[in-house]
Amino acid sequence: MSIFWAIIALGALIFIHELGHFLFAKAFKVGVEKFSLGFGPKVISKQVGETEYLLSALPLGGYVKMVGEGESEEVELSEEDRKRSFADKPVLQRIFIVAAGPVFNLLFAYVIFIVIYMFLGVPAVTTKVGEVLPDKPAARAGIKTGDAIRSVNGRPVTRWDEFAKIIFDGKAVPVQLEVQRGSSLLKFTMVPETTTSKNLLGEKVTRPVIGVVAAGETVTDHFPPGEAIVKGSAQCWNVIELTVLSLVRLVERAIPLDNIGGPIMIVKMAGEQAAAGGVSFLAFVALLSVNLGVLNLLPVPILDGGHLAFFFIELVTGKPLSKRTREIAQQVGLVLLISLMMLAFYNDIARMIASKA
Repeated sequence: MSIFWAIIALGALIFIHELGHFLFAKAFKVGVEKFSLGFGPKVISKQVGETEYLLSALPLGGYVKMVGEGESEEVELSEEDRKRSFADKPVLQRIFIVAAGPVFNLLFAYVIFIVIYMFLGVPAVTTKVGEVLPDKPAARAGIKTGDAIRSVNGRPVTRWDEFAKIIFDGKAVPVQLEVQRGSSLLKFTMVPETTTSKNLLGEKVTRPVIGVVAAGETVTDHFPPGEAIVKGSAQCWNVIELTVLSLVRLVERAIPLDNIGGPIMIVKMAGEQAAAGGVSFLAFVALLSVNLGVLNLLPVPILDGGHLAFFFIELVTGKPLSKRTREIAQQVGLVLLISLMMLAFYNDIARMIASKA
């Protein structure tokens, strides 16, 4: 079943990505010869007008083949085809067509987050305490497992992330907690202590803590349209920012390269998130969509970002790069991409072996 859910997730993301290229190509009157989900030999195809729609054998990508794209210089296009050729369109139109793919992936993630907040609901952890760490401020003050935190310094809290944010954003100064224990409301005062740990990006972070762990009790929060759009926007931006920062940290080697995952990891995670429920699976799809959009915007030849870099150079200089320069750059980009894929496969296989050891 994991493979099934991975195909659903990747198929949706590839379709959205190629749909962006396709719609903008049509908007600028560029002829589209093929719209394919997957690479390699075709499994199913249907001709509709000038476009052949294909489902191909290798489901690790897709492509939109436009008129005049990939043709050798020796091939002469007819006057009619030249007017509909991608290469003969103004550079700004080509930029919009190429950028549309990754931008559609980012917009797709944005819509998913809004749908989750507005219709499906977001699981939220309550302020019930599941564990009190020994010899920490909370334990010394008298907090007990099963207590429910109701306010911090007079500010009401109902969700664990609200409570944790107030503590983390504060300093090592006394804080007052109002806690519900059974039918009683109790007040405790304590001074948080600072601790140093690593965040998701491998950075050392020093922050105040009081030494309590959430019980993991959850409720589902739904939000009205306006608030859902605000929260969906914030969540989408947070994921984009985290993705970009993660890439920077990978280059800096602050995050080890063995964190890179490939298709096997995606299949495994797709199955796990689908088993966890529809919201978890959709959030996973949104995360993948952001990753696909951001990665494709990197200025690496062979990716959309590489083509955009060529077009921006053409926009500035007034003339395109030579065919030879583009070919060399794309060969370098292909080597980089294949090397990255090999590393991802190696990491996936190493993780599988380690989990069975």
